[in-house]
Parts: sequence; structure tokens; C-alpha cells
Amino acid sequence: MQKITPFLWFNDNAEEAVNFYVSVFPDSKVLTMARYGDAGPGPKGQVMTAAFELAGQRFTALNGGPQFKFTEAISFVVHCETQAELDAMWSKLLQGGQPQQCGWLKDKFGLSWQIVPSVLPQLLQNGDPEKSKRVMQALMKMVKLDIEELKQAYAGA
Repeated sequence: MQKITPFLWFNDNAEEAVNFYVSVFPDSKVLTMARYGDAGPGPKGQVMTAAFELAGQRFTALNGGPQFKFTEAISFVVHCETQAELDAMWSKLLQGGQPQQCGWLKDKFGLSWQIVPSVLPQLLQNGDPEKSKRVMQALMKMVKLDIEELKQAYAGA
């Protein structure tokens, strides 16, 4: 059992969101879906909670009503080994969503994601302030991150 599980509050589309996320990430699956019964408070048959895994990370989704919305104060970081993987994750999660600066996007459900190359921490935290500065300056100009451009900034090219 995972010690800490992110719990995502949706208005009334948790089932759609869970199925979407499971389709995006490899090694993902829906674990359980509990539905509202006659006692409510949601419509009978609608998903109340859903447990699911994305790439081995457990999540729970709830249809809790319109009281709360997602904000950028919470985001999920997706570490990508290659530009092809980064491009694919970006494209899939962006469907119906909004691109944002520095590798961030907001998906069609309002959840924020950071799609970043796995090498980024090395490029930013290497002990050479000039290299780190160049990488950060390049990153700040990007929407979807470009690994090769970040490496070129690191090299001073």
C-alpha cells in the first residue's frame, strides 16, 4: 500500500478523467470504481470514487461537485527520457487543454502537468552558475521543452 495517494476532486467527470489518464500513460490501469447508490449524494450509477494507477503511482478520483477547482498550485511532473517521449506526453495531455510556459500545460480537466526531460535537473544543478543560467534563460522562452535546445544552452552553443 502506497503511503500517500493523491486524491483528485472532479465535479462530475471523474470516470472520463480516469479513463483518459489511463489511456495516456503506459503501465496504467483502473483499480476500482465505486458508484453512487440510491442514497446519493450523487446521481445513482455515477462514479463516486475511482482508484487507478498511472505508471505505478496510485491515485483516487472523486466526483465531489463544483465546489473546488484545480489550480497550478498543484501539478504533476512527468519525467521523459527522450524528446519523442516528451512530445507524445505533451500531445496526449494537451488534447482539449491549454499550453503554458516552461513545459507546463493544463489538461482538459483543469489539472496542471509539467512535462520535462529527465536530464533537466542535471542541466540546472551542475555547479556551474553560468551553464545553469543559460539553461534557465532558454527554458523560460519555451512552452513545450526542447531537450536539444536545453543541451545547447548548457554547452554555450
